[in-house]
Amino acid sequence: MVAFLKYSLIRLALFAPLFVLFLYLGLGAVMSVICAAGIAFAVSYLFFQQQRDDATAAMRRRFTGKAQPLRTAGEVDDAQAEDALVDSNPDVTIRTDAKPASPKPASPAPTEPKGTTS
Repeated sequence: MVAFLKYSLIRLALFAPLFVLFLYLGLGAVMSVICAAGIAFAVSYLFFQQQRDDATAAMRRRFTGKAQPLRTAGEVDDAQAEDALVDSNPDVTIRTDAKPASPKPASPAPTEPKGTTS
C-alpha cells in the first residue's frame, strides 16, 4: 500500500503545479484540470514505470486476497471468541446491524400546582 501512496503522491506533485501554472496562464479551471491531468499522466507514464508497477502489484495483492488482514491481533481474537460462542450456542443471535438501545430520558421533576402558596 505504501507503493500506491508513493505513486499517487508523485502524480499529485506533478498535477498541482501544472494546474496552478495553467490557471495563471488564464486557461480557466476546467481546461486547466484537463491539461494538467493529461500532462501529469503522460510524464508519470513515461518516467515512473517502476513506481507504477509497484503500485499495481500492491493493489493486485490487496484485491486478490493475498494481503495480510487489516485487523489487529485483538480484533482477530475477539472475532474468534465470537465465532466459538456462536458455534457452541446455536440459539444465540448476534445482531451487529442494530442500533444500540438509547437510555430512556429522565422524567421531569414534579412541579407544584399553580395557585397554591405555602
